[in-house]
This record gives sequence, structure tokens and C-alpha cells, in this order.
Amino acid sequence: MRLKKWSFMQRSRVAESGNSGQPVSADDADARMWSDVGADWIAGSYQTLWRRHSDRIATALIARWMPGGARNVLKTDLFDEAISEGLYAALQSRAGAVHGIDIARTTVQGAQRRHPGLKAQVADIKALPFADGTFDTVVSLSTLDHFADRAEIDVALGEIRRVTASGGKLMLTLDNPLNPKIALRAAMPEWMLFRTGLVPYQCGVTLPRDALVDAVQRAGFRVIEVTAIVHCPRVLAVRLAGLVAVLSSPRLERGLLGALLWFERLEHWPTCWRTGHFAAILAEAID
Repeated sequence: MRLKKWSFMQRSRVAESGNSGQPVSADDADARMWSDVGADWIAGSYQTLWRRHSDRIATALIARWMPGGARNVLKTDLFDEAISEGLYAALQSRAGAVHGIDIARTTVQGAQRRHPGLKAQVADIKALPFADGTFDTVVSLSTLDHFADRAEIDVALGEIRRVTASGGKLMLTLDNPLNPKIALRAAMPEWMLFRTGLVPYQCGVTLPRDALVDAVQRAGFRVIEVTAIVHCPRVLAVRLAGLVAVLSSPRLERGLLGALLWFERLEHWPTCWRTGHFAAILAEAID
């Protein structure tokens, strides 16, 4: 099945005219677009081997930064849990209850089907439906880098801080603009990004490392650690993973996953901010 491409242009067309012919808000347009994306990826089972690799890296980060004993954990989107095994098992083993939100109803439904124990609901991260201080851990992996402008990142960080208890932890990743692929993506027009296959769905703005640290601190967190993750050449790796998956060879799959995981050693090299696809932050909520 051919992977469909989804973009800000599609959101604009939806916003201009809804099903009733009346204009809809940008947030409603986002929800409709991401619901279509979620339904398409769930039905298409795209990038299955690459998603396994991505889940392994995120699970390792959780093991490193999130000790057991949390009461309530919030994951700020459920795309991973809807289209792959995702991180639910890793989070559930460390927390009393795992909550998840997503703006797309189809994604929430897909995640719930895979993980019946997940407390999932449709919600916008910029207006979270939880009381102040509800969670002692919030996991937000590549959620805030799909907005159209930086002001939305600040709003979302403010909401994350509001629902995080004092002393609670935030695990956050955003696209790293120092990575050549991300830098090239930012410089290219949207139509070219989709035609060349550099992006499969809407990607938004992001923040350089220092600006990201500053934004997290302004939201009311103390930054504990900052690093870069996902160091393999992603465009090439995704295509190679797709070819290996078609061959249905467990031996080849294990070999490729092992080779891709080797690249994570680059986190400790001086060049890590050039090779890492995501900036990752561990922070603590302060009064």
C-alpha cells in the first residue's frame, strides 16, 4: 500500500471549508487532518521495522530517565501506540496508571485497541483536560514539533507544566535543527518535501537546543539533562528498513536493527548535535 502524504496545505484547505461548507478553526482542521493520517497509517501498517527501531530507542530513554514508582504518567500523543507497540509497556511497568492524549480520534481508538489498559482520550495538548498537578511524569516525544509557529510550543509547555506536580519529571524530544536533514527540511518548500519523500506528514517548527532549554525553563522546569538521539541517517534507514521488511527475513531484520542501534553510540561523540535527529530533555517541575 502506498503511503499517503499529509501537509499544512491540507489543513489549510480543511480550515477554509468544513463538511458543512463553513470555515472551521485551525485546531479543528488539525484534528481532522491528523485523524486522516492516523487512519491511513493504522490501515497501511507503514514503516513497521523502522517503528520497532524507534520504539527501542525511546524505550531505552525511558529506562534511563524514568525510575519506577510513578503514580500517574501522561504521554502527550499516541501515534506510536496506535501504529506499533509503542511505549505503553515500558511506561506501564513504571507507573500506577498511564494516561495518553491525542488530537486525532482515530489514533486514540487505535491505541486503545492495542492497549486496553491505557487511559486514552481525545484532547489538545494546548488545552489539557486535567487538573493542576495531576501527573508526576509527562512524556512528550516529538509532539511539539508539529506546530505552525513557536508560540504554540510555549503554550503547550505551559499546559504541560500546569498538569505536572511540583518535583515531577518531563521527558521531552523535539526535532534537532542542527541535523542536516532537519535543516534541509526547513529550507525547502513544502511541495518539494513531499515530492522527494523527506517527510510523510505535517512537520512544523522546532527550536535550537539553547532556545529549547530556555523555553522549558521559562515554563517552570529545571533542566537536568540534554542530549541528542536517533543518530542513524534516517531517510536512508527508513527506506532500507522498508526493503528488509518486504523480504520477511527475521535474520535480516535482526541484523539491520542491530546495525541501526550501533549508531546510537554517536550520542557520546563531539558531533552528536549534527547526527542526532532529536534533541531530548529531562527536566523537573519547580515552584
